[in-house]
Amino acid sequence: MQPTQPPAGGYEPYAQFPGCYRHPDRPTGVRCVRCNRPICPECQRPASVGFQCPDDVAAGAASIRRGRTVVGAPVSNLPPLVAYGLIAVNVLAYIATGLSTGGTLADNRNSQLFNDWVMVPYLVGHQHEYARLITSAFLHIGPIHLAFNMFALYMIGPGLERALGWWRFLAVYLLGALGGSVATLVFGQVLAGVAGASGAIFGLFACALLLTRVIGLDARSLIITIGLNFVITFSVPGISKLGHVGGFVMGGLATLALLGWHLGSGTLKNRNPRVQVAGLVGLLVLLLAATAWRTADIGSQPTSVNGALTARPGQSARGVIHNVDEPGENYTRVITAVEEPVDN
Repeated sequence: MQPTQPPAGGYEPYAQFPGCYRHPDRPTGVRCVRCNRPICPECQRPASVGFQCPDDVAAGAASIRRGRTVVGAPVSNLPPLVAYGLIAVNVLAYIATGLSTGGTLADNRNSQLFNDWVMVPYLVGHQHEYARLITSAFLHIGPIHLAFNMFALYMIGPGLERALGWWRFLAVYLLGALGGSVATLVFGQVLAGVAGASGAIFGLFACALLLTRVIGLDARSLIITIGLNFVITFSVPGISKLGHVGGFVMGGLATLALLGWHLGSGTLKNRNPRVQVAGLVGLLVLLLAATAWRTADIGSQPTSVNGALTARPGQSARGVIHNVDEPGENYTRVITAVEEPVDN
């Protein structure tokens, strides 16, 4: 038998195949298993059986509900930019205070910027410098203090940001920082100033503890870590106990607000963003109310407390640190005296 000769003009094996629905000039014998439209190799998307077209793949993905974390945040593989950003802000704040007038990178306590940012209840009450309640949470006393706090934030922050979502994580951090400052303002000594991010970090500790409880993970290592930090807080002199406790309590309350005020791991109906924002705003209002009450109380006090000279209106106070950092410390340092600056 002789082989069949191709027709004149050449043989085109794909002449009878339709063109791709997106690229009509490309004949193809493959069709989408969902819509039956012809698809070329460029448009083929592997499916469990056969191939699908790009349009049907996109439509199917849009109909799939995204995974949610225990607080209702969408599951994401994005890097924890807020946690890393907070570390960067704390480091930049330390560098700024070290390079400010009167300070060095080895000892920033006497810099003008440090004195302008440290939280002193007297200055908040008499001069209404409310910004100190937040700026003090980004101050650190020496490089060791900074290193330990930033190491703690680096270890616990990224995981919590992935679990909470960026804005919930930032809210817990800032409320913990503000809670520590307000606790010191309300219950602390009028002339005692505080500086450090430990209030915010203790707030993150409380958040991690509650989330671990809800998820059902083994929390023993976390409990030991938190316990050791509290042992240091109450056993080492010169530590802002109120700042740590206030940050821990407020961080826990903020987390409860994100959890719908209950520790069950069931439905997410009480963990939608509107309910969570309302709870967080309520906590902020509580802190602002406590601040307003305490500042009014401090403002009614005389300008001399227990015979100690205080800064008069228009002057800035200088914090005097009576203790130095020791290895292993991770806390907010208490500034134990206020001295009157020299008039310009």
